[in-house]
Amino acid sequence: MENIRVLMVDDNENLVAMIKEYFISHLNIEIVLEAYDGAEAMEIIEKKNNEYDVIILDLIMPNRDGIYVLEEMKKKNINKPIIISTSYNAADMIRRVSEYNVNYFILKPFELSDLEKRILECVNKKTQDGKVINLLHNNLQISVTKLLHELGVPSHIKGYQYIREGIIMLYETPSMIGGITKELYPEIATKFDTTVSRVERAIRHAIEVSWNRGDWKLMEEIFGHSVDIDKAKPTNSEFIVTISDKLRLEFRKVTN
Repeated sequence: MENIRVLMVDDNENLVAMIKEYFISHLNIEIVLEAYDGAEAMEIIEKKNNEYDVIILDLIMPNRDGIYVLEEMKKKNINKPIIISTSYNAADMIRRVSEYNVNYFILKPFELSDLEKRILECVNKKTQDGKVINLLHNNLQISVTKLLHELGVPSHIKGYQYIREGIIMLYETPSMIGGITKELYPEIATKFDTTVSRVERAIRHAIEVSWNRGDWKLMEEIFGHSVDIDKAKPTNSEFIVTISDKLRLEFRKVTN
């Protein structure tokens, strides 16, 4: 595979530096150009069109934002694979972005390994058919993130990452429902380079934290009246399976 040259457009200089550092010794991916606002980005996009293969684009930036860049590219008929990288996850914005030639929508904060996968997928011909956006998967990730925040699970603790990954895995592979401890936990442990027991403990801790700070009405809505704010917290399996089922029903309504 030839080297994939990336144009990074984000006003967060620290993030740009961190991503450049992550890919500095990568065999196939290199951050070759960078811009810190939409106006600067468009100048590079037009003048150096042959010097990059993929664009990582933030939405909220000073001077000119990411939507401006998308509109200008569409107007000027500039077609390059685009990964939207943003902390702004409003549903109407996702719908608006999907009208442009966008390949992926990745929500901050994200794992750099996930960004790496998206970049590789952007240039994989098997996934390219002109305008490709995996809205189902991206909306699923966004929905899980939003729901966990509303349930009071802090995003800085390990259990949050494990629960989030577990819900998405179970959603995409429902057959795992009968093997939470024997299949799901080992998969999560392998991905995060840890042990099954640590995964289990971290998820338990995250659920306990959420029970003290989350939206109780939402908890009742999701887990039913069988839970009790003082004692009857759902088990790890119940928590992951119930949220996964809820999202599956919601997405089925949308896609039907």
